[in-house]
Amino acid sequence: MAVAASLETIWEVDDTLWAIVEPILIEAYPAKLTGRPRVDFRQVFNAVLFRLRSGCQWNRMPAELGSDSSNHRWFQRWREDGVWEKVWATLVERCDELGGVEWDWQAADAMLGKARFGGAMSVRTRRIGRRTARRRACSLTAKGARSPR
Repeated sequence: MAVAASLETIWEVDDTLWAIVEPILIEAYPAKLTGRPRVDFRQVFNAVLFRLRSGCQWNRMPAELGSDSSNHRWFQRWREDGVWEKVWATLVERCDELGGVEWDWQAADAMLGKARFGGAMSVRTRRIGRRTARRRACSLTAKGARSPR
């Protein structure tokens, strides 16, 4: 049987983009001479892109993207140390050089204001079980309740 060729995906970084991103990561986290080998940054970067594009939970990512806890830990480290912002700024700068950033166009999607007079009035739904305390059977079972004479 022939093996199906895997399709390129939008979260897998190609070589030209990785040549831009890798030096930033290596500069921030140089390889240590001793200890455990460091995780593959390219695989982690691909996993982060997958997570950002798909919106799935970290523990629901495909196994070929590596350990979910390692990917999450490295993403948090990159974010806290400012490396993620540096990568983002570098990529936006490169994209701007190519004319790919439209600085004049803006979009916003938000609902910021408080609704006047309580907002749109719709048909109110009745509460379920609202009158159970008034029933005679319920009042008989309450503590200290007298039985009717």
